[in-house]
Amino acid sequence: MTTVAAYAAPAAKAPLERTTIERRPVGPNDVLIEIKYAGICHSDIHQANEGWGQAIFPMVPGHEIAGVITEVGSAVTRFQVGDRAGVGCFVDSCGVCEACASGQNQFCANGTPTYNSLGKDGLPTYGGYSTHIVVDADHTLRIPDSIPLDVAAPLLCAGITLYSPLKRWQAGPGKKVAILGLGGLGHMGVKIAHALGAEVTVLSQSLRKKDDGLRLGADHYYATSDEDTFKRLAGSLDLIVSTVSAPLDLGAYLSLLKTGGAFVNVGAPEEPNALNMFGLIGGNKILAGSMIGSIAETQEMLDFCAEHGLGAEIELIRADQINEAYARVLASDVRYRFVIDTATI
Repeated sequence: MTTVAAYAAPAAKAPLERTTIERRPVGPNDVLIEIKYAGICHSDIHQANEGWGQAIFPMVPGHEIAGVITEVGSAVTRFQVGDRAGVGCFVDSCGVCEACASGQNQFCANGTPTYNSLGKDGLPTYGGYSTHIVVDADHTLRIPDSIPLDVAAPLLCAGITLYSPLKRWQAGPGKKVAILGLGGLGHMGVKIAHALGAEVTVLSQSLRKKDDGLRLGADHYYATSDEDTFKRLAGSLDLIVSTVSAPLDLGAYLSLLKTGGAFVNVGAPEEPNALNMFGLIGGNKILAGSMIGSIAETQEMLDFCAEHGLGAEIELIRADQINEAYARVLASDVRYRFVIDTATI
């Protein structure tokens, strides 16, 4: 075991503080990554606050990890020391269940999230708010050389979370796609949908970020607080991807879809959401959810971002600013992703 520095939440809703944690020895199929940058995802806050149910403390959050490999196991052939590597939302899967066999190992019933979980050894997993992590090589991503590591880190969650549904619902030329919410997730949705060739609309509570939305690749920008928006866009959209982590008037948003259109939710509210089913029945509309992507699809996303020159819009912070950053995320005061410089841990 190796002792490394980290920032952890000692209990639910408690401020994160500097500590040390133990990382397992590098096994035959493992790599040791020196973490350079770790993104702050809203889900980190949900889990540190125990908003999604019982959690494991102390908790080291972080599943947007970018760094450099400093050691490889004896059986590893895909990576070598010095390679740029990333880790996303899960670090292990069984490889034999139906989900894994179909190439969707993100849905493995026995999979292991990067943090707030128990590994195969029965010990808690710890995330990227730390200086090093040991990861199974099959669950490690290769970060292309053309993407700076700091703007690459959020791609490991925010990037794949938007890329996966946009690809699945065939966002591209001739499709009218709306991104609901222009935050850490939504801004990557705008960039990716634009790069895919779709006509992109941003739906945001206000017009405060309109200039940013248009700069990032949106063709149109509307305020959802304006009732006229729902009249103007009624029945016009092929796809809406919602990044909002709060209950919505789903009927109002379903009314914006064309016949056969899809409303896909990637935001994860802590509260339940009501729906009148006639909003779906009228028009054969689809209400769906989407959660990250497989290791293979995440690598595809990274290569796509490299090809199109995409990275996250970030604000780089020191580790001792994490608690302040959490408060600012909850106040929607970030454009658009906080990234921790782990050299400051």
